[in-house]
Amino acid sequence: MFLVRSGAIEGYNRLVRALGQNPVRLLSAAGLGESLLRNPNTYLSYSKVAELLELTAVACKEPLFGLRLSRTQTSTVLGDIGMTISQQPTVRDALASINKYLYLHARGVHIAQRPHGKELCLELNFEITSPLGLNQLIQMSIGQLTNFAGEILAVPGDTISVFLRQPSPAPDIRLRYGKTFDRIVFDANSDCVRIPAKLLERKPHQDDEALRRHFEIYIQSLEQRYPDNLQDQVRDIIGRMLPSGECSLNRVAATLGMHPRVLQKRLQLEGASYVALLQETRLTIAKEHLRFKSMSITDLALNLGYADVSVFSRSFRQLTGMSARQWQEQRGP
Repeated sequence: MFLVRSGAIEGYNRLVRALGQNPVRLLSAAGLGESLLRNPNTYLSYSKVAELLELTAVACKEPLFGLRLSRTQTSTVLGDIGMTISQQPTVRDALASINKYLYLHARGVHIAQRPHGKELCLELNFEITSPLGLNQLIQMSIGQLTNFAGEILAVPGDTISVFLRQPSPAPDIRLRYGKTFDRIVFDANSDCVRIPAKLLERKPHQDDEALRRHFEIYIQSLEQRYPDNLQDQVRDIIGRMLPSGECSLNRVAATLGMHPRVLQKRLQLEGASYVALLQETRLTIAKEHLRFKSMSITDLALNLGYADVSVFSRSFRQLTGMSARQWQEQRGP
């Protein structure tokens, strides 16, 4: 099943109410509950989200609902992936790493890159289907990709060209928005955004205030999900940091607002250690991916922060008594 974080539709309830409709009723019609939106890291069926957006566009008489929703959002809707990618040394590196981390946010969508004259084209391709179509989901996703590109480039919105394969809205609809969506080309050959290639060697812009808010919200969610449970909090942070290749005691401690020695001491008092929790978390994640064959063993090793697949293989065999391939064959679906 293809899944997406509920954070992708951040602001949905607010916008639907502003358009005079009941978001709870629409969520229910799509087979989703409002409670699923309370934690942005809850995973939802991607097809159901597409269905929800199509139902909403009809109910609100808003054929550009997906675009409007993306206009209320920032790159924080991408969660940790946005923060991780924006810390790459150049914009080129940041864009090259998108697909590596995209599965943390959504599965069933890919971003292809290809040169287009003096521009780089970032093209969205979906594997999912929905009985009502994907137009609104594509609109929202293109809008989010535009937001992200604009933020890491720190350039005006009109610097980025936006293309949608969808037919152009009726003239009265376009007139309603004035110049809001003038930079969008409809009836295009692909769903993509284009950015000037000359900007690719820039260092990605980082919004320090947005980063601070992101971690504040994350710490609050950790405290709500794991009250007074430091070990579970550490496991959660490790699981988020492993794919970036930047997971370390110092970074985990910094996320929790502690000195590394303080974190080590508190874990020791509970009969635990950072190394043991790291090993346990890696094994848990490895088994999940192996069971559902969600990625190759080589990619899995890299996403767990191992230097290479041989190191992962030795570690997995030491912990389980069998190779990753053998474990997958015995425990897989």
